[in-house]
Amino acid sequence: MEKHNIRLTSSEIANLWTNYMGDSISICVFTYFLNHIDDLEIKRVLEHAIDLSRQHISKIAQIFREEGIPVPLGFTNEDVYPQAERLFSDSFYLQYVKHMTKGGLATYSAVLPNVFRNDIREYYMSCLSSTMELFNESTNLLLSKGLEVRSPYIAYPSRVEFVEKQSFLSGWLGEERPLTAIEITHLYANIQTNKLGEAFCLGFAQVAKQKEVKEYMHRGVEICKKHITLFTEYLQINSLPIPMTWDQEVTGSTDLPFSEKLMMFHVGLLSATGMGNYGVAMSLSPRRDLASMYGRLIPEVGKFAEDGTNISINRTSPYQGAYNPSRLPASFGWKWSSSPSVCGE
Repeated sequence: MEKHNIRLTSSEIANLWTNYMGDSISICVFTYFLNHIDDLEIKRVLEHAIDLSRQHISKIAQIFREEGIPVPLGFTNEDVYPQAERLFSDSFYLQYVKHMTKGGLATYSAVLPNVFRNDIREYYMSCLSSTMELFNESTNLLLSKGLEVRSPYIAYPSRVEFVEKQSFLSGWLGEERPLTAIEITHLYANIQTNKLGEAFCLGFAQVAKQKEVKEYMHRGVEICKKHITLFTEYLQINSLPIPMTWDQEVTGSTDLPFSEKLMMFHVGLLSATGMGNYGVAMSLSPRRDLASMYGRLIPEVGKFAEDGTNISINRTSPYQGAYNPSRLPASFGWKWSSSPSVCGE
């Protein structure tokens, strides 16, 4: 086995730690999905997805053990209840995989420039490659089943044009120029991600047992609806189509499929992803009104995520935070089991 004399950097430890936590959630979620699946084609995609997450967990655990770093406790078999009634449809499962791979590609591509040791770079390059494969697999299946919602079509440009007036940046007063293709792209993408968040929060609100958690999930639904409405208005004004809703993909079940710890942590990850998406959209939207809108929405999502973390800290069920070099593992609030095992093992 190759020996490494170079210690892991802070960015390498932090990203490996975060990835471990995320993949442990994915294993729990996919374990539950696979216990309620009818479509065999979608089942194969889910099996591929859970296999990748298990590979990631195994590799990261190996790296940490070799470095003498405690392996994160992550989410375990105690955080998923596979026998609970079905909460989401098969088509939602497929949409979920597609959007999780989109998030994974963005995360891995952002991590790769900030890791240095050769084995860690190779690990993240392999993550990018395997996630691209899963992304293509899920996208092709969505297209073949007529479930994929393409971004809006626009007329092809007939000539090259240049920005000649500062009014190109306007958006509050005077004549508003049409949306650029990149602005349309981000409005569409943010509608899609908010629809995913809305469906998740709606389902979690139905099954949550603690009042504080249930109310938090309802708040998440309302925030997603508000943001979807804002983005939709911009597309409608420009006579562009709106992505379909996923509300109908949530069943009426009130049977708890995951621990409330896991549900809160998962919504926190979605919130962090949403803030990142808004930041990118803000930087690529020249119209002042669009940039200002994203600037207002980021703190709102940030406050929602902060309140969720505070709820988790104050609970008496398990919860684990991010890597903290001054105290390993960084656990607070929800207590962990004495002999946890990664979900599915």
